[in-house]
This record gives sequence, structure tokens and C-alpha cells, in this order.
Amino acid sequence: MKSEKLIFEGFPDHDIYNITAPFHWMGRDVIAGRVEKRTEELSQIVIFEKSAYGWTPVPNAPVFSGLQDPCVTRINGNLLLGGVRFPVISGDDQNAWQMEFFIENEEGKFEKVLTGPPKMKDVRFLQLPDHRIFILTRPQGEKGGRGKIGFCIVDSLADATHDVIDQAPLFDHCAEKLWVGANEAHNLKNGRIGVLGHIAEFDEDQNRHYYSMVFAIDPEKGTSTQPKIIARRSDFPDGESKRQDLEDVIFSGGIQRQKNGKSLLFTGLSDAEAGFIELPDPFLQYEN
Repeated sequence: MKSEKLIFEGFPDHDIYNITAPFHWMGRDVIAGRVEKRTEELSQIVIFEKSAYGWTPVPNAPVFSGLQDPCVTRINGNLLLGGVRFPVISGDDQNAWQMEFFIENEEGKFEKVLTGPPKMKDVRFLQLPDHRIFILTRPQGEKGGRGKIGFCIVDSLADATHDVIDQAPLFDHCAEKLWVGANEAHNLKNGRIGVLGHIAEFDEDQNRHYYSMVFAIDPEKGTSTQPKIIARRSDFPDGESKRQDLEDVIFSGGIQRQKNGKSLLFTGLSDAEAGFIELPDPFLQYEN
């Protein structure tokens, strides 16, 4: 399998990782990425475009300070960009997190339209062919353990309240020692939803191991296939790591489906770099 690391310019002494797949915005093909120093977890989301030197910041594009791990989709044709706000205060926890979502207006500016529930990462949106909004959830703790995926459907973004997201039923995708999260959703030809996500575990030394995986949801029946791993850190070139316990980590960003039956998977690498790998389109198995 062909895999490469991506080169980013414009932020010396910073790492760029946990990227989206490329998407079209303001006449450009761009990538959103998490930008932070190796020794910190205070991030910003920056939009980059391809140049002769690699990926460079888009001039005059908005920068989303304090946000991590970008995700993108389109709602009624407008770009919806999300990220994880860290740190935020939640009760007595001074270092909690919360997702925020910004929608693009006609001038290319972004306005915050909603937040996710406190301490819930990996909330994802997808507009269905009938214009309803499909939401992937990922609670942790008493309801979700280390992390389980659920879904619900609402009529509009205004209906995506914390209560609605919190109450979404969950799938039993993995053993208790593992955890899962969704990263991107795709409408498939047969009405199913193809989900790109990650599945993760700790080893006995508390090192993290993250893998890219996919599964499919039948939104009408409320059923899901079991996750299938499609890529591991060892499938990519060797490189830097934020910490020793993150060496075996890839964080799924997005998939570009190709017309030739293949796909490009874009991921973060070891919380320090980013790359892509060419794979057979993993969603074709769910469209038959």
C-alpha cells in the first residue's frame, strides 16, 4: 500500500497532525489541521492549501484558536467545521473539553452554531439525502465506558441539543478494555451510512494503540456492522512522536473515495505528524 507523510509550512517549531481529508473551500482544495508545539496541548486549527513546498496556510483564512482535531462536513451546501475546545471548565474539572461547531456563511466567514455535550469528543454530523441531520455520538463514563458510538437523527442543527445527543442509543462495538470513536460519515448508495473511525486500547505499560477502522449503520433499522481495522501506524513511514506512549497511534481524519475502487485515507500520526495511505475503498463492501 502506498503511504506518505505530508509536509506543512508556516509554523516553525510546531507540529501539524490530526488532519481532515482534503475538501473544497473558497475555490481551493484545502486541509484543516491541528497545530501545536510538541511540549504543549494548547492547539489551534489552521486551514492549509497545497503548494510547491507542501501544505501552506491559506492567506486570510480563519484560525480557530484553542481547538483540536478538526472535522468537516456540509449542511445545506455550507461548510460545517468542528473541533475540540480544550481546556474548558466542567463542574470541578478545570481541564475538561467540549466540541464546538462553526458554519460558513456566504462571505466565507464562520459563525459558531452549536456545542456538543461537555466531555464528549467525536461528535460528527452528516446531512442525509432527505435533508435530515444524522449525528454520531461518543459518550464516556457511566454510559459509554471508555467510549462507545451511538447515533440519532434530527430535522435541523437547531435540534441537536445536548439532551438529544446524550440520549442517543449506543452500539456494543468492542470489549470493555477497548474504546471507539467516529471521525467521518458518508452517505452510501443503498441508504446505509459508512463510518470512518478509530478503535483503541492500552497495553500493560499504558501505551496507547490506535487503529483506523470502518463500519456501516442502517439508520432505518438502527443496526450496525462490527468495526473492521483498515490501517495501523506500521502501514505509514516512521516518524516523530509527541510522547513515547503515542508512538503506535494513528487518528483517522477522513477518506477520499476514488472512482477506481480505491480510496485515500488521511490520518494523524503519533500525535506529531500527518499522512495518507492508498487503500481499496473500504465502503464498497457495505454498498452491495
